[in-house]
Amino acid sequence: MSGGVGPIDDIILKEKSKPEQHQPPSHQTHLRGRLFSFHQLNALAVAVILSASGMVAAEDFAFVIFSFFYFYFMSKVAYPTLSPSHDHPVLRNHRLLRLHSFLGVLVGLFLPVAYILEGVLEGDKEGIKAATPHVFLLASQVFIEGVAVWDRFSSVMRTLVMVVYNSTRMFSLMEWVRSEMLKEFDGIISSRRLFVGRVLAVANLGYWGLNLFGFLLPFYLPRAFERYYSDIGKNVED
Repeated sequence: MSGGVGPIDDIILKEKSKPEQHQPPSHQTHLRGRLFSFHQLNALAVAVILSASGMVAAEDFAFVIFSFFYFYFMSKVAYPTLSPSHDHPVLRNHRLLRLHSFLGVLVGLFLPVAYILEGVLEGDKEGIKAATPHVFLLASQVFIEGVAVWDRFSSVMRTLVMVVYNSTRMFSLMEWVRSEMLKEFDGIISSRRLFVGRVLAVANLGYWGLNLFGFLLPFYLPRAFERYYSDIGKNVED
């Protein structure tokens, strides 16, 4: 699970691509299935549970369904997958990238899920309603990133999944921050929860804003396009 950064999935894709050139089809399918990690399946479970609970807005659910088919269509028409030998990862694996991904999972998914569960116990309907859109969209993003790796989307398409979802979640995060800042202590919701909700909302807005505007848009996306078209040139030469 990349948590919206992606390089780790790119490394897995490259490592799996070479041996599969000499594997029988049945073994290739087995290897591809293993690319759905435990975290990605957990993310799918979170998205399904939130949807079944009725806490997900219809427009967020519609966005996820539309984006799934849109990305699949674009991966076949606009940016098809190159041959495994020419589809290189955008970035090499690095300890800082793994740390960045771990922080994204912790701050963006695990802690907000815990915050929502505690809100159910304390009756904080406003806090649950404000945090749910971000959690649902991030959980959906993580699973679709897994689908992109499993179905061998090109590096550009895997990057576009992260950029589109990160951009969409910025609106949900700003609404979450606004909701938390406008809440007042009324004796029903504990002051501790009020403080934690505000810190968690601001931390997510800061983290994902930096991820989008400081990493994905100015650096990762242009590099993905450059690497993709460079690989096309090498493919044509071969």
